[in-house]
Amino acid sequence: MSKGKFALGALIGAVVGVVTGFLTAPKSGKETRADLKAKAEAVKAEASVKANEVKTKVGEVAGDVKTKANEVAGDVKSKAEDLKGRTERAVEGAKKGFNSKK
Repeated sequence: MSKGKFALGALIGAVVGVVTGFLTAPKSGKETRADLKAKAEAVKAEASVKANEVKTKVGEVAGDVKTKANEVAGDVKSKAEDLKGRTERAVEGAKKGFNSKK
């Protein structure tokens, strides 16, 4: 099981546990609703913080990937230009060798 699925399951389990605890607590309906509202707001705020953290991390990773891709592209371009130059020199050498044998 992946860590993401486990974390999601743990989060859902925690929410179900909290809701069950509120609904079985010996409080009035008004108090229970106020508690549920407060808890929902706290969970929403925490989820928002986590979402922002994930967004920041994704941005950092995307930047790293882009930088690495640019480096690799530069290396490939450099190697391709080097190979092209070597090939052209080899062709010129072959032409000279062929023409000198005539």
